Amino acid sequence: MDSTVAAASVIAAALAVGLGAIGPGIGQGNASGQAVSGIARQPEAEGKIRGTLLLTLAFMESLTIYGLVIALVLLFANPFA
Repeated sequence: MDSTVAAASVIAAALAVGLGAIGPGIGQGNASGQAVSGIARQPEAEGKIRGTLLLTLAFMESLTIYGLVIALVLLFANPFA
């Protein structure tokens, strides 16, 4: 493999993981804060809010995992080599 392609693949993998974690991290923080606020205002709706929050957090985390998968493909099964 050419050294330029290898270096570009490592940089692309780092960007995929780094940028792929920023958005879901911010979103998870906002969603958790709003859920705590909603539970504080309406304690009787805790179960419904918590269930929706957990499902939403799972969807957000899947976006981060997709970034990790792209990074692993670029590092170990490089399609550009």
